[in-house]
Amino acid sequence: MTPYQDYVYAYPHKTAYRPLAPRPRLRDIWADEPRDALFHYVHIPFCEIRCGFCNLFTRTGAPAELVTRYLDALDRQAAAVRAELAGRATFVQAAIGGGTPTYLDAGELERLLDIVGLPGIPLSVETSPDTATPDRLAVLAERGATRISCGVQSFDDKEAKAAVRPQKRAVVESALDAIRAAGFPVLNIDLIYGITGQTDRSWLASVDAALAWQPEELYLYPLYVRPLTGLAGRETPQEWDEQRMRLYRLGRDHLLAAGYEQQSMRMFRRADAPSAGGDDYSCQSDGMVGLGCGARSYTREMHYSFDYAVSPGAVRGIIDDYVSRPSADFAVAEVGVRLDPSEQRRRHLLQSVLQADGLEKALYRERFTTDVTSDFPELAALADRGWLTESEDHLRLTPEGLAWSDAIGPSLFSPAVRAAMAAYDRR
Repeated sequence: MTPYQDYVYAYPHKTAYRPLAPRPRLRDIWADEPRDALFHYVHIPFCEIRCGFCNLFTRTGAPAELVTRYLDALDRQAAAVRAELAGRATFVQAAIGGGTPTYLDAGELERLLDIVGLPGIPLSVETSPDTATPDRLAVLAERGATRISCGVQSFDDKEAKAAVRPQKRAVVESALDAIRAAGFPVLNIDLIYGITGQTDRSWLASVDAALAWQPEELYLYPLYVRPLTGLAGRETPQEWDEQRMRLYRLGRDHLLAAGYEQQSMRMFRRADAPSAGGDDYSCQSDGMVGLGCGARSYTREMHYSFDYAVSPGAVRGIIDDYVSRPSADFAVAEVGVRLDPSEQRRRHLLQSVLQADGLEKALYRERFTTDVTSDFPELAALADRGWLTESEDHLRLTPEGLAWSDAIGPSLFSPAVRAAMAAYDRR
C-alpha cells in the first residue's frame, strides 16, 4: 500500500458533489444551523503561472478586465449571501486563498477587502514569491491580515524548475524579506519533498533556508503527480514512495529539533509562536461560508459550491459563467452533497483523527450520542498496525500513523463517497 494516496483537507471532496435539483435557497440551508462561530473563505482563482503539481481551481493569464468582472460578481454574491443569512452570522476567522490572491494588484486588493468586510478577526492570505510585493503587502497589513502563507516549495532553483515552478531564490528571499518587514504576526512557508533530483542534502538545505526566516508555521507537502496537471504522465521512480517517506522523516525530525511542534502530517508550528487567532472556530462542528467560484460552504448537513474542474479550458468556462451570473443565482446552492448522520460522524472522525491532537471521545459522544470506536470498528486495524492509540479521553495517531495520514484518511472514506469520486468526470 502506498502511503501517498490523497491529501484529506476536507470531506467529502468536491469530486463527490453533484448538481442540486431543485437548487435549495441558502436561507433554507442555514435555517436551523448555529451561526455564532463561522469561518469565512474567499477564493481568487488566478495565478501568474500554473505549477506542475497544481490541481487547484485556478487559471493563468487573466486579463485585468476579467479580474474586475470577477470582483463585481463577488460583490453581487456577498450581498446575496448576506441577505439570505439575514445578518444572523458571526464570523470568527477568515481566509483568502486561491489561486494566488496577490495576483490582484494593490487597488484590487483594497476592493476585495471592502467586499469581504470583516475587520477585527484573524485573516489568513496566501501569496507567491513573485506577487508578494511591498505595495500589496502594505494593503494586507493595513487591513488587518494576521497570517501570510507563502508557497515557496523549494529554495533550490533547479528543483523549482523540475516542479514546473520557474522561480529564482533571489525573488523568494526578497518576498520573505518584504513579508517580515510588513510585520504580519504569522508567516507560513510551504515546502515540497519528492521533487525530481531532490536529495536528502538539498531537502534539508531548503528546510534550513526556511528556518532562517523563523517562520511561525511550516508546511511540508509530499509531491503528488495528479491527472491533468503539468507533471501528469511523468515517469515516477519505483523507489519514489521510499524517497518521499525518508525526506518526510528527515524534515519532521529536523523541525522538531528546531523547536517546532507537529500539528498534523503537514503542519509544524514554532513552539513559541504567537497564536494565529480563531481559537473559537472548530471545523468539526462549526460552519463555513465561501465566496467565489472554487469556494466551498458547509453546514452540518450540506456542503455546496460551484462546479469544479482541473483542466485549463474547463476552469476558464466555469469562471466565465460565474462572472456573468445575476444576483439571484447567488441566493441558491449550485452543486453539493448532503451528509446523513453517518457521513457527519465520518467527517468528524476524519477532521479530528488526522490532527496530532486527535479525536476527543467525550466531544464525539456529546455530539452524536454514540461511541466512536463502536461506530468505526475499522479503527481497530489501525491500532493493530501501531498507527493509532486509544486513551481514556482521546484517539490519536502515533508518529508512524501521522506519517501514513495520506493512506489512513482515504481508507476511512465511505463507500458512497468513494463511488461518487470515482464516477466524477475529471475534466
